[in-house]
Amino acid sequence: MRNIKYRMTSLFLLMVIGLPVFSCQSQSDRYQDLDDHTDGEMNDLDKQIIEQEITQSRQNVLTRAIADVSPAVVGINVISVRTRVVRSPFYDPFFEQFLRPYQYKERVKSLGSGFLISPNGYILTNEHVIHEAIEIVVTTTDGEQHKAELIGRSEKDDVALLKIDGESFPYIPLGDSKDMIIGEWAIALGNPFGLFDINSKPTVTVGVISATGMDFNQIDNRVYNDMIQTDASINGGNSGGPLVNSLGQCVGINAFIISGSEYSNTSVGIGFAIPINRVKEILPDLKRIGNLDKPKGVGIAVENINWLVARTLGIAEGSGVIVSKVETESIAEKAGLEVGDVIVAMDGYLVRSKSEYNRVYSQFNKQDEKNISLRIYRYGQLYDVKLEIKQLIENKSEVNEND
Repeated sequence: MRNIKYRMTSLFLLMVIGLPVFSCQSQSDRYQDLDDHTDGEMNDLDKQIIEQEITQSRQNVLTRAIADVSPAVVGINVISVRTRVVRSPFYDPFFEQFLRPYQYKERVKSLGSGFLISPNGYILTNEHVIHEAIEIVVTTTDGEQHKAELIGRSEKDDVALLKIDGESFPYIPLGDSKDMIIGEWAIALGNPFGLFDINSKPTVTVGVISATGMDFNQIDNRVYNDMIQTDASINGGNSGGPLVNSLGQCVGINAFIISGSEYSNTSVGIGFAIPINRVKEILPDLKRIGNLDKPKGVGIAVENINWLVARTLGIAEGSGVIVSKVETESIAEKAGLEVGDVIVAMDGYLVRSKSEYNRVYSQFNKQDEKNISLRIYRYGQLYDVKLEIKQLIENKSEVNEND
């Protein structure tokens, strides 16, 4: 009996002690399930954090600079009139300055790039992009097309300033090209091969500043000195677009490349840009004067007539001086003078040689005359032409005001 009581007491105690154990085990299982569930939530959160970090790492100093400046880049489509020259198969360069080859004019379409530099629509580009243009159409990144006005140009500097109507345009601030570091990031934006016309967005290429102070002297009437070299890809149509640093500032205007082949205009990583500091120096004159390439004289060159030229033209030797060059947009061109014209007299003074021409011209140039009357011989007939010296005086005063 005592054993039975002992066993029952032991069983009772075991049940009392065992209940918390069973209860604790059950709670532990629940806690384990909760921990497993919490671990799942943390994994999803970690995944979101990682994805966010990757996204942020894709947005770097270059992408931010590109996002800032891209809306200010424009595509430029140009219609120009070009003069084509057809020479004889028996061409001799000696006679070219005296005997006019056959010439004809044709309309030519071309394209390039540019970029806005002010909210009221001023645009910088290369002069060779709009050279001899009769119509300039600018396409902005919103797809709108604007007829552009040519405000100023400098063929020597290969820089042109355009203007489109409107306000609140995005624009690129002009940086300091003297502050560049060799090896720092360089971003070239533009309209290569006319791709801007597809989606009204510029093409972006990235490289570094490879070198500065590169001097090429004169190429096709343009002087390229102190140029910036970059390996950012520049192709046909990129001319006139901005070269931008990682701060989103324009440090140069993309101008030309060395392609390594005379048959190809594609990039091999050697491109050159006009330093923006040089552009900033002439920008006020581009706005105020306009054409910085105006001839400082009447815009002609003359030569003596020897016996061979006289015989070719059917006139006597020493009958005058022959016009060997007429500068574009000069007073002489506006008056209608052409290469091959023979100047016989100036305001009644006979002109028999180049020295006589220079002496008579210098006398008129010292006076405030409004015009000079020229008698010229052309194709067997005599004509009277007037050179308006008043324009020459006005051109000089413009230059003096800016000296």
